[in-house]
Amino acid sequence: MNQAIRVTKKFTFEAAHALDGYSGKCKDIHGHSYKLSVTLRGEPNTNIEDEKCGMLIDFSDLKTIVETKIISLFDHRLILRDDSRFKGIEIKNSRVRYVSYQPTCENMLLEILRLLQPEFSIENDLELVHLVLYETANSASEWRIEDNL
Repeated sequence: MNQAIRVTKKFTFEAAHALDGYSGKCKDIHGHSYKLSVTLRGEPNTNIEDEKCGMLIDFSDLKTIVETKIISLFDHRLILRDDSRFKGIEIKNSRVRYVSYQPTCENMLLEILRLLQPEFSIENDLELVHLVLYETANSASEWRIEDNL
């Protein structure tokens, strides 16, 4: 009998951002210790001849994908909107990353979704079903596939 299961791996990265046009404290450059949780759904490999028998995905493979597609773009970066009032700071700081969206936790999560979704599909027996991005220990944005069907 086939059984769908979920596997989750957690990641951390440090990043700074500023929310231009916002009236609160977040309008100025400040940083966070982000925590990202990535959950996949599928059925474990049942091929007894395969060294990955019993696995949905090798956690080290998932780590490689997330580190390549996500962590490398966000970790120790200053993330600013394309039209930021801080434009030009990259002359003194090469770790600036300009994005087309307001770099809120919610929008960062949507970019992470766009970058990861092509890596996992029903066709390859893995489906990205849940993402959580913690901006602080008590504040997070969450995406669930069932909310978007």
